[in-house]
Amino acid sequence: MTSLIHIINASHLPDSDLQPIADAVERVFRRPVRLQRRPLDYERAFDDSRGQFSSGILLGQLLADDNLIGRKEIVVVDVDLFIPVLTFIFGEAQFEGAAAIVSAYRLSDEFYGLPTDHAKLLTRLEKEVVHELGHTFGLYHCHQFECVMRSSTYVEEIDLKQSTPCLECRRLLDRKNENSSLPEIRLQESL
Repeated sequence: MTSLIHIINASHLPDSDLQPIADAVERVFRRPVRLQRRPLDYERAFDDSRGQFSSGILLGQLLADDNLIGRKEIVVVDVDLFIPVLTFIFGEAQFEGAAAIVSAYRLSDEFYGLPTDHAKLLTRLEKEVVHELGHTFGLYHCHQFECVMRSSTYVEEIDLKQSTPCLECRRLLDRKNENSSLPEIRLQESL
């Protein structure tokens, strides 16, 4: 049985927008990635007093799946997420767990009153998907300025990051992969 990373599209973005992100995730984590569309029960996660959606409740819907053993799932949504102690979040993950969530809502330039830049949205989304999946593989926030695992409070900070881990985070990820029962994908060397 081959273990996979599943990217669940529960947003209005077409799957064709998420396929390059799935390809990038496969390169970074050296795991097979499958993209699929699945609805979530947003009504249950909506908080009237905040006008936002609880990321914890949405993550709980992923975790209710009994078939998560040996795989990771990250869901992409386009609603405004929060956790009780923060005004908003771009995403959340179970540290060394099976599930994560990322929202495109505040990654879009339109949210900030700027003209649409679809390419920038997808680049930001890729970085946040890799970031949150990094947490599921046991990576902490990094202090390296361009590392994808550096914490970001503002989209401008996301824009400054690379979409890949720094050398130290890459080493940590490789060590965790060596100790994992998940199959590794061989990467082609870049010239």
